[in-house]
Amino acid sequence: MKKLAWSLLLIAAGGAASAAPSGTLLVLNKSDDTMSFIDLASNEVRATLPTGDGPHEVAVSSDGKTAVVTNYGDAANPGKTLTVVDVPAKKVLRTVDLGTYSRPHGIVWLQGDEVAVTVEGSKALLIVGVNDGKVKHAIATDQAGTHMVAVSSKHRRAFTANIGSGSMTAIDLASHQRVTDVTTGKGAEGIAVAPDGSEVWVTNREANTVSIVDPATLKITTTLEPGKMPIRVKFTPDGTRALVSNAVSGDVAIFDTVTKKKIGSIPMQKEGEKLDDTKRMASQFGSGPVPVGILMPDALQLAFVANTNFDTVTVIDLEGLKIVNRLQAGREPDGLGYTALTVQK
Repeated sequence: MKKLAWSLLLIAAGGAASAAPSGTLLVLNKSDDTMSFIDLASNEVRATLPTGDGPHEVAVSSDGKTAVVTNYGDAANPGKTLTVVDVPAKKVLRTVDLGTYSRPHGIVWLQGDEVAVTVEGSKALLIVGVNDGKVKHAIATDQAGTHMVAVSSKHRRAFTANIGSGSMTAIDLASHQRVTDVTTGKGAEGIAVAPDGSEVWVTNREANTVSIVDPATLKITTTLEPGKMPIRVKFTPDGTRALVSNAVSGDVAIFDTVTKKKIGSIPMQKEGEKLDDTKRMASQFGSGPVPVGILMPDALQLAFVANTNFDTVTVIDLEGLKIVNRLQAGREPDGLGYTALTVQK
């Protein structure tokens, strides 16, 4: 969408929302160890499946029929598995044992049946075959807290955000070799590649910044200030905007990707909404909604934001940049996936 059109939409108060969406939202509920299937046409939970302990992120195949979940585990018991789900049938197909590799977290679907998975406890990125359940490649990052992963098909590279080392690692997907590390800022956690492959954005949760990295030169070109404790970053499908979820600020910051200016923020907490302070995340992030996972499917003009402390997923209309719905999830929703398929009860 052209910049002028976006400006007019921002000025227009209370513009019409997008048409009712279709398809199914997949929501990982960390405290329930489950995945919910939410029908977007009716807002109904059509099914809930068990995963492994502490499911954090999910990748969906291009045909929307298969989902792969990373089971991170809990504080005492590191997870070492992936859960493979048949989406239309609403059933678990198999559990992939990663052997000695622990705390799988970030995941991206590659070509064919391969997924790229970060293993935080093993300081590495794995390439795993979904069908045979085999670890085909293990690329060491040697960085603490290798957490999230994003892929640039243009550069044939994967990029990981490493929380403990405050860095981004570039990995060549052809040779399966680490290229280099880029120091971005304390608590580097979220990461996304622009749709045209021109930039990599990294959220630094402890530094309260976003680092923009040129994927060709691997140099930081710009540093932004989105809010308190930026956790995730995602681009709109057309690449003109970037959304950043701020866990402590409790909002989603919106940036113009051309000017690199913050054009606004959307608070996730509605008036009168209160947190049950017995929730696990309250001690770490405070009493706000704690927006974490962000998903913007190419097929929809919507953004979905998991509010971990409030057990909800907020729906944002990307044309009007306003909240249009709140979906009820399980306990502590985080990772989100989408399929255009409508899952029946």
